[in-house]
Amino acid sequence: MAKNPKELGTQDVRKLLISYSGPAIAAMVASALYNVIDRIFIGQGVDALAISGLAITMPVMNLSAAFGAMIGAGGSTLTSIKLGQQDTRSAQKVLGNVFLLNVALGIIFMALGLIFLDDILFFFGASENTITFARDFMQVILIGNVITHLYLGLNNVMRASGHPQKAMKMTFLTVLINLALAPLFIFVFGWGIRGAASATIIAQTVALIIVMQHFNDPSGVLHWERSIFKFDSRIIKGIISIGMAPFMLNACACLVVILINKGLYQYGGDLAVGAYGGIANSVLMMFAMIVMGFNQGMQPIAGYNFGAQIYSRVKAVLKITIIAATCVTTFAFIVSETIPYYVARLFTNDPELIDIAIINLRICCLAFPIVGFQMVTSNFFQSIGKAPMAVILSSTRQLLLLVPLLIILPSHFQTVESVLVCMPIADAISSILAFILLKREMRKFNKLEDKPLIQE
Repeated sequence: MAKNPKELGTQDVRKLLISYSGPAIAAMVASALYNVIDRIFIGQGVDALAISGLAITMPVMNLSAAFGAMIGAGGSTLTSIKLGQQDTRSAQKVLGNVFLLNVALGIIFMALGLIFLDDILFFFGASENTITFARDFMQVILIGNVITHLYLGLNNVMRASGHPQKAMKMTFLTVLINLALAPLFIFVFGWGIRGAASATIIAQTVALIIVMQHFNDPSGVLHWERSIFKFDSRIIKGIISIGMAPFMLNACACLVVILINKGLYQYGGDLAVGAYGGIANSVLMMFAMIVMGFNQGMQPIAGYNFGAQIYSRVKAVLKITIIAATCVTTFAFIVSETIPYYVARLFTNDPELIDIAIINLRICCLAFPIVGFQMVTSNFFQSIGKAPMAVILSSTRQLLLLVPLLIILPSHFQTVESVLVCMPIADAISSILAFILLKREMRKFNKLEDKPLIQE
């Protein structure tokens, strides 16, 4: 890591990107492993339809994540702002309000989810064959919902208050505990899909206890005080306004998954739902997480040099990040197109589910070689402070392209393939839009000259 901000404008761009991206990629991949681990153990140790049942729960999980992201991202960003302003007292209040909001929202989401669980799951695409698996998984997850929200929210605040390495270690810890407990609960104790959910909640409980202990240190910049546990309308407004963007992205993801599940179930049945949500999407998401890690590494480098008007370094880090991201997504494309059987076989022994998963992988990744470019470009505009451009690119794929495509194409062709092909079409069009907007921005960059970095 750069020892001071000035080194962002002087050190080798490639080395900076590696040093900043490494921890981010590790944390992202560790988070993605949650989904992959659950699906592999459930598919191998429970039943093929259990994977479909788990896929049905994804909209509920996305909706829960939307509220968690709103409080977590909003709280961590506001914490950084207050600490940067040397307003430690307000940062303390943010910590207290993040705790209270997560408890309140966690209890409300848990109560409503448990009361209306079957209705929600049927609405999201469950059938009589998969409802039992989906219900068993979600009952455990919902009971532990407060723990999940608190862990994610407080871990974000801990990262923002100057402890990114410790926050990353907590992510790794949850994955390791999950890896140890899930096979024990599923294969040895015979708890089935409830065992996978229990492993997740126990892992997050252990991590939450450690994070809570972190804030017990009175010498820390942020720590527990009785006075901070009061709802503060000004703080809450700041948290929600900042966290609204990630909330909307997760809420859109919830809508998209609902449409995909309904289309796949209507034209392909339960196994089609499991093949996409339980196998193909979780595999491709692993690669997308790596790209997101590169994006997180690029962000401070591009932002600093843009602010310092060293445009050659901005273009350099953008170019390197695009190349790295394209290599990652192209590798995902090659794997999905050449050895999809072996990928699907990791998750299940069921021949029919494997055959459907192969089709899913091959269709869903058709545009993946250019997806990395689109993801980096969207993040690049955010990095240089052009939020409207970033919002346009991030929302185009989900709302303006994917939702209409999922409504129109399947109703016309009435096949599983017509549902799946919506995704590469949306990816391709949004990547073309990203190329047009980036090319226009680069024309402006090429007219600008670097400003010498002021030495002190």
